[in-house]
Amino acid sequence: FVDPYDFVANTKHANDDHGHGSHVTGTIAQVTNNGIGVAGVARNVRIMPLKVLSGSGSGSVGGIADAIRYAADHGAKVINMSLGGAFPSSVLKKAVAYAHKKGVTVVCAAGNESRGRVGYPAAYPGAIAVSATQFDEATTFYSNWGKDIDIAAPGGNTRVDQNGDGMPDGVLQNTIAIGDPTKDDYFGYMGTSMASPHVAGVAALVVGEGVTEPDRVEQVLKDSARKPDKQTYTTERYGAGIVDAPAAVLKARSSTGGYQFG
Repeated sequence: FVDPYDFVANTKHANDDHGHGSHVTGTIAQVTNNGIGVAGVARNVRIMPLKVLSGSGSGSVGGIADAIRYAADHGAKVINMSLGGAFPSSVLKKAVAYAHKKGVTVVCAAGNESRGRVGYPAAYPGAIAVSATQFDEATTFYSNWGKDIDIAAPGGNTRVDQNGDGMPDGVLQNTIAIGDPTKDDYFGYMGTSMASPHVAGVAALVVGEGVTEPDRVEQVLKDSARKPDKQTYTTERYGAGIVDAPAAVLKARSSTGGYQFG
């Protein structure tokens, strides 16, 4: 963890008092290859935990914008925002543009309102808007969709068990029990909040291969995305397709002249 900050309480201790933030962080950076639990997408990354919402989910647009600028000013390479709202804000739009201009890849959840319009900040220029898929690679019942979707990723659907393992098909991560930081376990969540960190993690892998300019990172993610199996592909539902980590890494390597496996 580097340079944490809590923009709700204005303190340097960005402690999770809900569970959502730790779950999202686990998808990006869960310790991998240790024989315990599940794996994160991007090994060996550093996390800058910035708290912008309280345990009850309240926060301010100003606080979110401040956190975006803080991340950009403190050397973040990728920002994940598993949050959003239905209404645009010039303050938030300017903050996303500021981060993008400073070389930060900004990844955002498209929203969970089941509607044909992407929420904010995901819909802003300079943000990668992520829709959510489930086990059969259909987009989920809750995922927003529309012309601003850039890419899709696993978001889970705890209402079904399509893989037949006897558990609801949520995205499984280690986090605190909701509202109780004294307890932790592996919990299956669903949401575009879970899809976004999959893409942010792959973006971190791409940056790690030397592709650092945000528009180039986004292009690598899109060029390497795959179309869904057995589902009707549309750009409004999937953007460029479903994020593909190995393909993105290989594409990033080939574009920087790095070595590839044969």
